[in-house]
Order: sequence, then C-alpha cells, then structure tokens
Amino acid sequence: MNDKNIQNLTDSIRNTLNFQFQISWQILEIHLTDLKDEEYLWRPALKGLHVFNEAGVWRADWPESEEYDIGPASIAWLTWHVIFWWSMVLDHSFGNGTLSREDVTCLGNIKETRERINHLRDEWETAVAELSDHELFSTERTRWPFTDKPFHELAAWLNLELMKNAAEIGYCRFLYASQKE
Repeated sequence: MNDKNIQNLTDSIRNTLNFQFQISWQILEIHLTDLKDEEYLWRPALKGLHVFNEAGVWRADWPESEEYDIGPASIAWLTWHVIFWWSMVLDHSFGNGTLSREDVTCLGNIKETRERINHLRDEWETAVAELSDHELFSTERTRWPFTDKPFHELAAWLNLELMKNAAEIGYCRFLYASQKE
C-alpha cells in the first residue's frame, strides 16, 4: 500500500467516524429539544436508574448489574450517563486521567445538563480534529473504558454510546408522552 492509499484510508476512517457522530448527535438534539425539567426528572417505573439529591449534590444511581429487572432509566440518568462516559473519555484520553465516576455529578436540571453536553461535544470535536494520523491509529490515548485498541475504535465506541443513549432518551420521551394523555 502506498502513501496515497494510506492517506485515503485514514481520510475515509475520519469521514466515517464524523458521519456517525453527526447522525448520533442530531438524534440526541432532537430528543433534547423542548425537554422540560418535569419530563427530565420523570421516572418511567417505580424502579430503575435515576438521580437523587444528596445534601445539595445531584448523584446518579449506579447499576449493580445490567439485567432487565433493574428497570428503565430516567432521562436525568441517561443524560448523566452521557456526561459521565464523555467526561471520562476526554479526561483519560486528553487530560490527566484521574476522573472517576464519583467525580461526575448530575446537574439536576435540563438547562445545565444540555449546556454541559454541548460543551463536551465541542471539546470532543476539537480534540478529535487535532489528532494526528498516528494518534488516530495508535493505542496511546485509549485508556478508558478499554485499552490496547486504536483510538479510532474508541471514537467509534463513543459514537455507538451516543446513539444508544439518544435512542433510550427518545424511547423514554415516548413513554412520558403516552402517560400524559
């Protein structure tokens, strides 16, 4: 494979990752549009992952398992989850790598949550755009949630997580709307 073919492959991977990211982001934006705090904090079932206020600090439940019987997550928890994994990836790939789950609190309202998610998106897009081709294929920045994978695979995982959480938020919004009728 010559240098031109390698560059074409690299450009293709970057373009594919960006295409996936943009679609995932658009779906998340659709589901966050017009979201109000009442719906954001609504619990779709008596049990399920949610957030709680602990002495003025909003915290998120942490699942002991990923079994179905834990119940459905609330939108507040799902948006916290987006903030959690995105913050962790950014800190461990581009920061000092000391952030832990306990350090990532929930914001308790949709306005600040949306602002935080938008800030993380901006940080992510800048960081990925500044990666050299070597860094994109290297494992040196892949430190959370897995290691020993090229960074472009971590970026692909992040796109999948974004899409998954966007879909779950959308589903929760359908449940909320149907409950209100």
